[in-house]
Amino acid sequence: GYYDAYYGSAQKVRTLITRDFERAFEQVDVIVSPTTPTTAFAIGERADDPMAMYLADLCTIPTNLAGNAAMSLPCGLAPEDNLPVGLQIIAPALKDDRLYKVGAAVEAAFVEKWGHPLLEEAPSL
Repeated sequence: GYYDAYYGSAQKVRTLITRDFERAFEQVDVIVSPTTPTTAFAIGERADDPMAMYLADLCTIPTNLAGNAAMSLPCGLAPEDNLPVGLQIIAPALKDDRLYKVGAAVEAAFVEKWGHPLLEEAPSL
């Protein structure tokens, strides 16, 4: 009984999100955004808080709904906790090759800037 009220509405919203991405990709090759709104949290820290877990994925949900290709790369360390900050690169669906080229270029630029991979600066778990 709730199919039209929920599932049908969700499908309409997904179509609108997909169209927004398609219009954006008419003007740009890739879209760059944060991967998450915060740095990583300790394993199990938010396991009992589903809303916090949902909010941690907030930046990746639209591209997943639209079916785009996306990857996340570390792009620095947050000064407040010295944990990696994620940079999300989004490409159109089936344009994985573009995604990998841009990701490799970004990663190479960071290694050149820092003189080594960022992982060497991250605290051990």
